[in-house]
Amino acid sequence: MTPALIALRAIVLREALRFVRQRGRFISALVRPLIWLLVFAAGFRAALGLSISPPYQTYITYEVYIVPGLCGMILLFNGMQSSLSLVYDREMGSMRLLMTSPLPRWWLLTCRLIASTLISILQVYCFLAIAAVFGIQLPMLGYALVFPALIVAGMMLGALGLALSSLIKQLENFAGVMNFVIFPMFFLSSALYPLWKMAESSRVLHDICAVNPFTHAVELIRFALYAQFNLMAAVWTAVAGLVFLLLALWGYDPARGMIRRKV
Repeated sequence: MTPALIALRAIVLREALRFVRQRGRFISALVRPLIWLLVFAAGFRAALGLSISPPYQTYITYEVYIVPGLCGMILLFNGMQSSLSLVYDREMGSMRLLMTSPLPRWWLLTCRLIASTLISILQVYCFLAIAAVFGIQLPMLGYALVFPALIVAGMMLGALGLALSSLIKQLENFAGVMNFVIFPMFFLSSALYPLWKMAESSRVLHDICAVNPFTHAVELIRFALYAQFNLMAAVWTAVAGLVFLLLALWGYDPARGMIRRKV
């Protein structure tokens, strides 16, 4: 096994062990979307009066419509949580040891990104299983085809968290940055309501939602769950992920980035 693959395996196993030991993190990752699904969905449906027409389908309930958006919520929050662990590792000094290894810095950061994405996907499938228990079922083929969509969306959102972690010098400042990023991205998207409904309220808000990378990540997941492929959403999500990753690599470069020599 090459040194690069050894590093990948070690980082993935380290993040997996950390995740297993932090049971509260797993529970909170499931409780948050389940509350939206089982409690708030009824109120939103009644308030918005939605009859949702998903891709090439005639009618679904609002609960089924928001499932892809809640999958995106899990990816988004876990991406931010992973970036929080990076800030913590930097303060504790373990990040310094990782970055001073002979392997390229870009590969080490990519390994962290892959590890956090795999953990996010595990949480998404657990959420889908629980939703199915409550009677919210999707096409069986969609559960398999959504996997690559989750990889692309998870990598994009994880790269965003990685880029943000390079800007944060103190752990105490992270909560404010998370709220400043997470909630606008989530609510100004198609996660909870379709864009045509947003357009009825405000054209400006509709345009903001249309350029939001999280919107395209959700749409990529939504189409995949119905065994379909949204090329525009896939391209938009992949390009946004590449941009965020390049920003993260720049930020963690001690010669040029925001982090300077404090890693």
